Amino acid sequence: MRVGYGARADEQSTGADGLAAHLDVTWLVGDPPWLSLFNRWITDVIRGGGGTEFSTPAQPRGMAYIEANAMVLGTVDANGHPQTRTVLCKGVDAAGVVFFTSYDSAKGQALQANPYASATFPWIGLERQVHFRGPVSKVSAAETQAYWDSRPRGSQLSAYASAQSEPIGSREDLEARAAAIADQFGGIDGTQPVPVPLTWGGYRIDPQVVEFWQGRADRLHNRVRAVVVDDSWHVERLQP
Repeated sequence: MRVGYGARADEQSTGADGLAAHLDVTWLVGDPPWLSLFNRWITDVIRGGGGTEFSTPAQPRGMAYIEANAMVLGTVDANGHPQTRTVLCKGVDAAGVVFFTSYDSAKGQALQANPYASATFPWIGLERQVHFRGPVSKVSAAETQAYWDSRPRGSQLSAYASAQSEPIGSREDLEARAAAIADQFGGIDGTQPVPVPLTWGGYRIDPQVVEFWQGRADRLHNRVRAVVVDDSWHVERLQP
């Protein structure tokens, strides 16, 4: 089923994002030129019902519900096979895009083999999309610890218990493993700190390409790309 995008090209009305103005290269300013527009767009998603920045909304809102910080992460494994999955972004600043996972997971193993990734924020309800590509490196231990300390205790225990991406016999086996780890650290409601697993932490994508997409009528969409050329950012419009 095809989805329409905004008003017809010959009408002076807004698209689904509420803007009559067309995305333009002049919207990307600053250093790096993509950051201020990304922050403005994710704020628009949050205000539209997507929760608070880089967190999970407390109350879903039916079909209008959006997790503003959900992104599709693409990696390539040692055999050259691509894989995508949706993860939660936990920070975007001038240094790049940050997410956390198990280093032994499928994505962690792929990044060990090919430390380069893509990340796409598909804000479909607003007919907007932002795409990042670039090399990936692990964040510092201090950054990982700071984020770990901000997580709910249950999430810490689950991360500690899970050998992410490895097979397990049943849901009951998974729950039993989680319960055993909870007991090890004083229970789900205990006060004994849960340490960061040695195989768990953060990654940062250092963007070399950032593309903004805005849906428009008759599939005559707007695409603007910022790309690093000779250590400097170059901004250009792309054909849809």
